[in-house]
Amino acid sequence: MHGVTSVQERLYPGLTCFGCGHANPRGLRLRSYEVEGGITAAFTPRPEHDNGVGFLNGGVIATVLDCHSAAAVCAEADRRGWPPLPGAALPYVTAGLDVRFLRPAPLHEAVELRAVVREAAEAQMTVDVALWHDGKVRAEATAVWKRWRPR
Repeated sequence: MHGVTSVQERLYPGLTCFGCGHANPRGLRLRSYEVEGGITAAFTPRPEHDNGVGFLNGGVIATVLDCHSAAAVCAEADRRGWPPLPGAALPYVTAGLDVRFLRPAPLHEAVELRAVVREAAEAQMTVDVALWHDGKVRAEATAVWKRWRPR
């Protein structure tokens, strides 16, 4: 998607999150894009993401699902005019992530991430997010995000 700015770069370019922060040079630096029907991204694993038997590590899968769902939530919040509250780096934070591993994900090929906001209210959002490869869902999750209210 050359010439199009990712959700992460547009909404939170200074974030240092390991998965989606573009200010973290050692992180995954996901780039998620708004498309009709949701948010999409490509992710290419690195050799150090090996699960020990030649596939993508489950913890890395959970991280990219969480961080890709963040892009969906932040884009939705931006559309609805729900910016981060004073003192918060983002408008929402992960409150829960229910990951289901369905089949192995490759370590040496790009995978696709897809996310759709299922429920959106200012207090909480729920996102369905999945990791795809070769036309099959390899892992899926339901992510629950709550409004970040700094104390």
